[in-house]
Amino acid sequence: MTSVTVYGAPFSPAVSRVLACLYEKDVDFKLAPVDMAKGQHKSPDFLKLQPFGQVPAFQDELATVFESRAICKYICNKYPEKGNQNLIGGRDGGLLARTSVDQWLEAEGQSFNPPSSALVFQLAFAPMFGFKQDPAAIEQNEAKLANVLDVYDRRLGESKFLAGDDFTLADLVHLPNGHILVSKKEDLFLSRKNVGRWWEEISARPSWKKVVEMQNVPQS
Repeated sequence: MTSVTVYGAPFSPAVSRVLACLYEKDVDFKLAPVDMAKGQHKSPDFLKLQPFGQVPAFQDELATVFESRAICKYICNKYPEKGNQNLIGGRDGGLLARTSVDQWLEAEGQSFNPPSSALVFQLAFAPMFGFKQDPAAIEQNEAKLANVLDVYDRRLGESKFLAGDDFTLADLVHLPNGHILVSKKEDLFLSRKNVGRWWEEISARPSWKKVVEMQNVPQS
């Protein structure tokens, strides 16, 4: 019986980031739905798991962890022998390999995530939940994201993946927002030769395909 529980729904970008990592590491898990429409994420019991009342939350026999990128690093460090052993730079990769992963993880969090998350909300979630789209916000964040992807394109002309020649967490963390944005504004990614090649490769990974399958299952 698995001891790993992830709280949240797979359509959430942050939850899907954790699920992709678990699949990469071949770690069994249980997904526990959180009905945010009914305010379950603000309940006293859930706030013990995630003090900010957001998803995902992660729990195993040792710890409770929140924030998707921290959860992913915890999974990689707890299960170094399982599944993909290169996600945080490889056990034998040394300081430079791990630092390369860390710096591109930071770049995703600081540079890619803010404009991409704003676009995901405006282009996908606002229409879904009946909110009015903001054309100015879309234009502004599309320009910001384009600048980031220009940097990525140069980097990916030098290496197969962001942190080097192996697929790592630095690539994986882009999958949730990238998946939504490619379905809405694919030219942002696919018009850039190196970014397009990179995106086609990382989005075709079996781990991510499993997450997409989960997303396509109707939620009760």
